Amino acid sequence: MIPRHAVHRLIRFALAEDIGPGDVTTASVLTGQETGTAMAVAKADMILAGIDVFRETFLFLDPNIRFTNCLEDGREIRRGGILAEFSGGLAGILTAERTALNFLQRMSGIASMTRQYVQAVAGTRARILDTRKIVPGLRILDKYAVRVGGGGNHRFALYDGVLIKDNHITAAGGITPAIERTRRNIPHTLKIEVEVKDMDEVREALAAGADAVMLDNMAPAAMSEAVRLIDGRVPVEASGNVTLATVRQIAETGVDFISVGALTHSVAAADISLLIRSDRLS
Repeated sequence: MIPRHAVHRLIRFALAEDIGPGDVTTASVLTGQETGTAMAVAKADMILAGIDVFRETFLFLDPNIRFTNCLEDGREIRRGGILAEFSGGLAGILTAERTALNFLQRMSGIASMTRQYVQAVAGTRARILDTRKIVPGLRILDKYAVRVGGGGNHRFALYDGVLIKDNHITAAGGITPAIERTRRNIPHTLKIEVEVKDMDEVREALAAGADAVMLDNMAPAAMSEAVRLIDGRVPVEASGNVTLATVRQIAETGVDFISVGALTHSVAAADISLLIRSDRLS
């Protein structure tokens, strides 16, 4: 679950950004007294994620809006399914509509794509992870949606995990000095993962005491060789240009984790519409 205060902070910013000094269209079209019923409808099959954020967006603007039907995150939704039904002042509903849908569509798109990757590697030991390739400011929502889809979070941010990448290695003068310096400077509770690109770097990372190894943009045959060499001594992650077409082959090399940047940096928003029911107007 996402902390409510974090959700409200994002909603406050998003609504202020969209409304500015006022919703001129709604203020011009409506008197402000109209009430009615609205519903969110799936226009394609999807995994639902972000329904609480969707609901809180409307309630943030108008706490008198009443939700009478709301599905739960993680549900498999078929095209035409009603995700939520609610009623109240139409001015508030119309003003919050796009912001609420933006949250719901992105989060459901992430969860849906994640589920596809998870299903693609079913039966292997590999677990699908996200990356830090997210929309700035939406990190907590993006990473929550990955979990709803059945994936895992690699690390939330720079502060909660060590990942020594190629530029760190270059700046430090090599894998070994990078690991040695890091070991001296971090708490004992943090583990050190090192990005490697070939077998020589795999051997060096192991010899220097890496706690985990990330195989970066390596061919499946090389990944299999690396997994055999590591032989369970440390967890092995595969990363780099992973797609639905290649993820199964990568998983079958025996890696423990596969990180997929596309889950959050290239996701297509789920197709969801908000409809006001003309038979429920007053």
